[in-house]
Amino acid sequence: MTDKDKIIKLFQDNVKGKVPDTSAANQKHSGKAGHWLETQMGISHNADNKPDLFGYEMKNKTTSGKVTYGDWGADEYIFISDAQSNNTNKEFQFTRSQFLHAFGKPNASKNNRHSWSGTPCPTYYNDITTFGQHLTMDANENVIITYNFSKDTRVNKLTIVPAIMQRDELILAKWDKKSLKKKLEIKFNDKGWFTCLQDTDGKYSEICFGPPMNYSSWIKLFKSKVVFFDSGMYDGNIRKYSQWRAKTGFWHSLITDRY
Repeated sequence: MTDKDKIIKLFQDNVKGKVPDTSAANQKHSGKAGHWLETQMGISHNADNKPDLFGYEMKNKTTSGKVTYGDWGADEYIFISDAQSNNTNKEFQFTRSQFLHAFGKPNASKNNRHSWSGTPCPTYYNDITTFGQHLTMDANENVIITYNFSKDTRVNKLTIVPAIMQRDELILAKWDKKSLKKKLEIKFNDKGWFTCLQDTDGKYSEICFGPPMNYSSWIKLFKSKVVFFDSGMYDGNIRKYSQWRAKTGFWHSLITDRY
């Protein structure tokens, strides 16, 4: 029996025809159905950057219409990390909270909690936001987000952004090419990936497989705005919430076989 056959058998024995039972889970947790599916497939709940099962990565259905490659924080930030070891430029003794107040946005529905998500932070390659932030790549093909004071349209930018940072092409975050390549290919370039689909009644009806992915093809998708950056960093939580994603429809277009 091949590893693929083992996964198909797990699906047929433990998942097919069932609706996720999340009654014992935290009902506020958006990933509770995904956790149920992982348990049924014999996958432990962890954040390890490696394939989920027998060399295959499992991708769960989401209600957002987006499927995640990984939560891959930048290798360098302009702010000082908790370990004070990975700020992009040592001339800035800048805390994470200060970063979020200068380059993020307050959320009125969350007691004006600042976050680096939505309007401030660029999503697609070569996008420039009204906050002057640009998602691009440098000469060494590292993915970077820069700040450009001249393109920041905020009326109060002179008081929000520290004087030393009131410049263009200021690197806020950088993802090293080698690091991104390793993360992507460890998860997806072994045997490929699979997803379990539900019918209109919510019952799991089929398991679908897609091919392996390498960095070269992935970065082309990033440049063509299929792969995008979905930041959710916010003040008061140490997680970076740096999700790299593509729309569900794109993932489904990659399916090669169904069972």
